[in-house]
Amino acid sequence: MSDRSSLPGILVLWSAPRSRSTAFFRMMAERGDFTPVHEPFSYLAEFGYVDIDGDRVTSEPALIERLRSLAARKPVFIKDTTDERYPGVLADREFLTTDAVHTFLIRHPRDTIASYQKLNPNVVRHQIGFEAQYELFTQVEHVTGREPVVIDSDDLLDRPEAVVKSYCERVGIPFLPEAMSWEAGERREWAPSGRWHADAAKSTGFTRITEENDVDVEAHPVYGDYLRHHLPFYEMLHARRLAG
Repeated sequence: MSDRSSLPGILVLWSAPRSRSTAFFRMMAERGDFTPVHEPFSYLAEFGYVDIDGDRVTSEPALIERLRSLAARKPVFIKDTTDERYPGVLADREFLTTDAVHTFLIRHPRDTIASYQKLNPNVVRHQIGFEAQYELFTQVEHVTGREPVVIDSDDLLDRPEAVVKSYCERVGIPFLPEAMSWEAGERREWAPSGRWHADAAKSTGFTRITEENDVDVEAHPVYGDYLRHHLPFYEMLHARRLAG
């Protein structure tokens, strides 16, 4: 475990959905030097409330304040997804600048769409997430004057140690090689959305799982439109990614 004085108070990973972010969350939980918080903004958007450290909050400003309080005791790592747009986050300049370090995880939208539709065939276009993710990226860059860290999940699976090392260096935390593997199993943090994290629950590290796609995303009349809409946002983020 690292010295907490060297860690950011709040470290956030904003992921496009179905981008292997739960495996990254599992690695960060394994470190032991952060309090891991799983998809609080996503849960708030979906359920109308989220429980943080025993407190139920029902608005983005209240959630951000609760996360600040939690971070006063121990550094916090948040993993969240950009299925939805979070206006409270976009509007809170302190949360975007001094309170938290915001980072981003991407995956090719063709693959995220193919994976998403297996769990929710009625997925709507904005839930693919890259437009909202890019908006958040540009807002963070604008208010901080610094380029946020972006990692691509395919790079992460191809070169896990190199990518995680680069990520740690960029966000100012030590690389802990012992956190690169973990025991398989469920985590209480993701219980409200457990069916979405079956692969992560089986995982013991960053390993590629072959997914059988039962739909041709590019040729599909609906999903193909989603791909064409989100692909430019992905490509702009992909061009800024860490090489690892």
